[in-house]
Amino acid sequence: MLHTRRQFMHHVGCASALGALSPLAAWAQTIDQVKIFYGFPAGSAGDSVARRVGEKLAASPYTRNPAVVENKPGAGGRIALESLKGAPADGSVLTLSPFSCTSIYPHIYSRLSYDPAKDFVPVSIGAVMHHGLAVGPLVPASVKTVKDFLAWAKANPGQANYGSPAAGSTPHFIGALLGLNNGVDLKHVPYRGSIPGVTDVVGGQIASMVTPSGDFIPNHKAGKLRLIATSGQARSPFSPEVATFAEQGFPELTTEEWFGFYAPARTPAAVVAAANAAINTAIKDKAVTDSLAVVGLIAKGSTPAEMLASQQAEYERWGPLVKKVGFTAES
Repeated sequence: MLHTRRQFMHHVGCASALGALSPLAAWAQTIDQVKIFYGFPAGSAGDSVARRVGEKLAASPYTRNPAVVENKPGAGGRIALESLKGAPADGSVLTLSPFSCTSIYPHIYSRLSYDPAKDFVPVSIGAVMHHGLAVGPLVPASVKTVKDFLAWAKANPGQANYGSPAAGSTPHFIGALLGLNNGVDLKHVPYRGSIPGVTDVVGGQIASMVTPSGDFIPNHKAGKLRLIATSGQARSPFSPEVATFAEQGFPELTTEEWFGFYAPARTPAAVVAAANAAINTAIKDKAVTDSLAVVGLIAKGSTPAEMLASQQAEYERWGPLVKKVGFTAES
């Protein structure tokens, strides 16, 4: 499962070649219908990327019709990627996935059913998200910062917990590292996506949650929960009143995760190039940019090579951190 440097350079070379192709010149057969798998429930921030971009793919050299999004929630997003592995390698099926599924999961699943370096080819990044830490009514209103939350958690060990959208996800590890680095036992509560966990925070069933910050914004603005930190290098443009982890003294928790589109391995280079061009055109559409902003996502495209390089960089970054936390699929 290890991404060796040789494997990485081979894939970067292939991806660079894709970027050099002219999709209009190399791709002569428009696909009638494209399907996009997404491994989390409908209504979450990433689901918006799949649906808004998918709508705008219609009438492009890549596909005639809007893409159909098929949600395949469960197993922390792995089901959607497992489905992609066995899909036709002709451009008719893509999967949208956060980088945790391809850059972090290989460190925690000894028997991962797919190999990101061999089974998939990157097509394009679709959007970037900042994660956030929010607390609900179970936590006193006096808790307004990360340090406040840690102090409260130390004083209330029986209630000191946090949810995440999946075990092994980036938010899971942000919460785990926050507790581990500060000597606080924060119990992890994994969910199947963000929405059920946010609902439980608002309802007072759990104390806090770490998840894409966009999933907190409606309830944060309504005063039903309090977003107390975000994970970007700078403050989120969608919640500029909330200080980052780094601003509050926790720079090691800085991370900006992306959602990226993947195709099955062996998909022809011209098809990947055509898909990349169509996706990037869709991402630049103001209607898409505005709709993603509503759920706290920053629309952003890429070349296949840029996406692959970022995937590898995140793989290398998170390996030591996963080891430090000590989480595996058997934990």
